[in-house]
Amino acid sequence: LKHIQTEIPDYTCTFVKRERLKNKLGDYEYMFAKVRNRQMEGEKVKVPFAIYLYFLKPDSVKGREVIYVDGENNGKMVAHEGGLKGSFLPTVWIKPDSTLAMTGNRYPITEAGIETLVLRLIEKGERDRKRDECQVEFRKNAKINGRVCTLLKVIHPVEREYFDFHKVEIFIDDEYQIPVRYTAFTWPNSMGGDPQLLEEYTYLNMKLNVGLKAIDFDHTNPDYA
Repeated sequence: LKHIQTEIPDYTCTFVKRERLKNKLGDYEYMFAKVRNRQMEGEKVKVPFAIYLYFLKPDSVKGREVIYVDGENNGKMVAHEGGLKGSFLPTVWIKPDSTLAMTGNRYPITEAGIETLVLRLIEKGERDRKRDECQVEFRKNAKINGRVCTLLKVIHPVEREYFDFHKVEIFIDDEYQIPVRYTAFTWPNSMGGDPQLLEEYTYLNMKLNVGLKAIDFDHTNPDYA
């Protein structure tokens, strides 16, 4: 976490997500992402968290764009649809946790990015250690998109109401020292059944410290629609 906060001010990537909503597993969604991590100066935010997303596929959302800058635009994100709907629906300013913004998403855009992912993993890890009912495994030389990673696997053998998942797999890029893939599974529906995928997030084609500017998170950017 300290490495991300002090050494990685920004990055671009292809973000791939798949989520289960209302017990239905959705399709994979691919997005090109520009992310600026929050930068602090003492207790004050020197540079706020910001993110730009351009949806690549599936075709139903291709062309969708979303921008969110923490603490700006009255807390709203700006977005326009992709696919067929994008040809006639207007650009909208909406709250990240509004019903419209949350449609098809388990989490609001304010939770996006590797820094928040690591923060949440630390929170869950510290909580689960106190329960003392947790199996942890490490495996070297795992690979994601050809990059060498260390796989951290966490398993809760017995279903408890205070556990969020049955099994989690976290792939940490050995060179970049950041998580590049996170998958969580819930318990099987029946005895002897397979665990069900709950959520899956993968960061591909990571480029760190590319020097993103304010215009990268400005809806008036002439490169954006």
